[in-house]
Amino acid sequence: MNKYKAIPDGYMTVGEVAKKMDITVRTLQHYDKEGLLSPSAMSEGGRRLYTDKDIVKLHQILSLKHLGFSLGDIKNRLIPLDTPAEIAAILAKQAASVKQKIDFLSESLRELEVLREEVLQMQSVDFKKYADIIVNLKMKNDYYWLIKHFDDQTLDHIRSHFDKDSGKAFISRFIQLQDEAIRLQNASVPADSDEGQKFAKAYWNMITDFTGGDMSMLPKLIELGQFQNTDLIWKEKQDIANRYVEQVLGVYFSRLGIDPFQEETK
Repeated sequence: MNKYKAIPDGYMTVGEVAKKMDITVRTLQHYDKEGLLSPSAMSEGGRRLYTDKDIVKLHQILSLKHLGFSLGDIKNRLIPLDTPAEIAAILAKQAASVKQKIDFLSESLRELEVLREEVLQMQSVDFKKYADIIVNLKMKNDYYWLIKHFDDQTLDHIRSHFDKDSGKAFISRFIQLQDEAIRLQNASVPADSDEGQKFAKAYWNMITDFTGGDMSMLPKLIELGQFQNTDLIWKEKQDIANRYVEQVLGVYFSRLGIDPFQEETK
């Protein structure tokens, strides 16, 4: 009982303040330690004592913390400010920071939802592929979904030969050549024409750059337009492109006197 009589009128203990403001005693102790909100007095027994004025200041701290400000921001950047313009500038900066976090979380949510769909379609647990899909989502690669169709050999090859920049460059080059193949096919450009063979050379150079001379990778590239359960628009485009690619490469290899597919099977 003596302990409670030692609390003067108009003062509250740390426990009473914590209960009143719906926070923990440890939080108040931390604010005191950080020099953000020290008690107005100490009891004879060494207990922290707070006043209504402290409660008002605590309310301000909690409100600013709710807006995402750190304790350091509140103590060192906000409280020392003197003019509305200065405070408004800090609030605007904080708003920009919050928006950036929202954008990041929104993108993370999109990636989670996409990855979930990919996992269900894969019908297997493969965290290496999950990681590759996430990386490609972060790269804004619209063809991230192709990853689930590749085998481990192909993915290991891609991981060892391409980084973020070179990977994006290759995808861009591949899509550009596929679109060009569709244009040439629709325009009925002969496979043995100069234009057709110029394209064949560019396409074959792309393939050799990808394989690094490993001809065992060839079938994997040929299968790009033949995967099951792929996007119908993608598959339709690949069917058109592949028809033309097969024609021009047939002429190209014949003129060179080579058959890389036969060499690969040896």
